[in-house]
Amino acid sequence: MAKLLINNESKKSKIAPEIYGHFSEHLGRCIYEGLYVGDNSDIPNVNGMRSDVVKALKEMKIPVLRWPGGCFADEYHWMDGIGPKEKRKKMINTHWGGVVEDNSFGTHEFFELTKQLGCKTYVNANMGSGTVREMSEWVEYMTFNGVSPMADLRKENGHEEPWTVDYLGVGNENWGCGGNMRPTYYADEYRRYQTYVRNYNGSKPISKICCGPNVDDYNWTKNVLETCFDHTPPQFHGFMDGLSLHYYTLPETEDDWNVKGSATKFTEEVFYQTLKRSLFMDELIRKHGAIMDQYDPDKKIGLMVDEWGIWTDVEPGTNPGFLYQQNTMRDALVAGMNLNIFNKHSDRVRMACIAQMVNVLQSVILTENEKMIKTPTYHVFKMFRYHQGANLLDSELINNSKVGSGKNELPKLFESVSEDENGVVTVTLTNNSLEAAEDVEIAFTSDSDSYKVAEASVVTGKMADHNTFENPDVVTEDKFTDYNEKENGVTVKIPACSVLMFRLKK
Repeated sequence: MAKLLINNESKKSKIAPEIYGHFSEHLGRCIYEGLYVGDNSDIPNVNGMRSDVVKALKEMKIPVLRWPGGCFADEYHWMDGIGPKEKRKKMINTHWGGVVEDNSFGTHEFFELTKQLGCKTYVNANMGSGTVREMSEWVEYMTFNGVSPMADLRKENGHEEPWTVDYLGVGNENWGCGGNMRPTYYADEYRRYQTYVRNYNGSKPISKICCGPNVDDYNWTKNVLETCFDHTPPQFHGFMDGLSLHYYTLPETEDDWNVKGSATKFTEEVFYQTLKRSLFMDELIRKHGAIMDQYDPDKKIGLMVDEWGIWTDVEPGTNPGFLYQQNTMRDALVAGMNLNIFNKHSDRVRMACIAQMVNVLQSVILTENEKMIKTPTYHVFKMFRYHQGANLLDSELINNSKVGSGKNELPKLFESVSEDENGVVTVTLTNNSLEAAEDVEIAFTSDSDSYKVAEASVVTGKMADHNTFENPDVVTEDKFTDYNEKENGVTVKIPACSVLMFRLKK
C-alpha cells in the first residue's frame, strides 16, 4: 500500500489562482464559434458571447484569460478591431489556416467576455510587427481614465470607463514566430517597450510579462535575465513581473512537429511515453527556476507557463491550420499531473494557461454549431478549482511504485495537497497506471488532528475514452465512495487511469 503523508503544520507557498488560467487565440474555432457567435446568432448569447460556454467556464472557476495570441498576437494591430464592426479591417490569418479574420472580436469584445466570466485579463501585445507607440497607445486606450486621444477614442466607441489590464505580455515567442530574435536583442527591445507600458491607475498596476524560453532553452533565460538586470535598480527586478515558458507534449516524436500522433488512437506504450514527456515540465520549472534564482532570489518574478498541453495531429477531415483535436482520459491525466506540478512549484510558478480553451489543442470545451461538450480535461480543472488561492502543504508519497518501462518509466501516483482559509484540505491524485488500482493511505503527521471526508470525486475511464456530441458523458466527474475513514486520515482505492480529488476537514 502506498502512503500519502501530509504535514498540515507546514504551510508553504500560496497557490496563485492564475495557475488555472486559459489561453484563447484567433486560431481555428476558438474565438469564432467557440466563444463568440455575434449578436444575431440563433445560438443563445449575451452580447455575442455563447451563454452555454460562459456558464460552463464560470462553473470551472476560470481565473484569467490570455488573448489574442500566441503567434497571432505579433501580427495583430489592435486598431483594426475597434469601432463599428462593418468598418473594421479584414486580414488574412497567415499563421492559422489562411482564413479571413474580420476583426469582429476585438478589444471591446474581449473585455465583455472577461466581464461575463468574472476573470482577470491577460493581453498579449505586438512586438514582432508592431511599434512602441502602438503598444503604448493600446495601454492608454484600455486603461487611461482622463482626457487623452486614446481615452477619447475609447469613449467614442462606446465605453466611457477604462478597463483593468491585469497582465500584459510584451511580445510572444519572440525567439520564433514573434520575430526570430536573439535573446540579448529581445531583452533590449523588451526594456524599451515596457518603459511605455504606463500604469495609469496606481491601485491596479499592470503586471508586465517578458518573453521567456522555448522549452529547455536555458541560454535564452540566462541571457534575457542578464540583459534585463544590467544597470537596473534592484527594486525594478529586471523591469518584469513575469517570465513566460512554453512547453507542449508531443505524444509520438520529440522534435518532429509533422508526426505528433493521434488524439484518440494510440498504444499503451505511447500512452506512457506521453505521460513521461509531460512530466518533463517538472524538470523545466526546476532548471529555469534555478537560473531565475540567481537574478531574483526573492522570487519577485513569476514563472508564467502561459502555453502548455498536449499537441496531437488534427482530427481527420478538419482544417490542419485549425488545430482541432479530441480529448481523452490521457489528456485528463496530463492535465492532472501538470496542475499538481504547478501547485508544488507555486513559490515560483504564478500563472499557467492551458492551450487552448475551446476547440483548439487540449481544450476544456468543444462546440459544434449549437452543441457543446465538456472534455475530460474540463472535469479535471473543475475538480482542482479548490486549490485556487489555498496554501500548499508539504506532502510525500511513500512506497510509490513505477509504471511504464525503460525511458518511459514514471511514478504511478502523483499528488499535491493544499489547505484553504477555512482549514479544509484538498488532495488531488493521479493514478498513471493503465492496469492496476492502488490502495493509498492518506495520513497526517499531526496525530491530534482528526479529519473527515467532506467531498470526493473522480474522473476515470479507459485511456482513449472521450466525449463526443453523440455521447457527451462517456467521461465525467463522478462521486467517489471507495474509501474508509480512519482516526487520522482515510484509506482510498484509486482506480487505474484516473484523477481523484478529496476534500478533508476536521
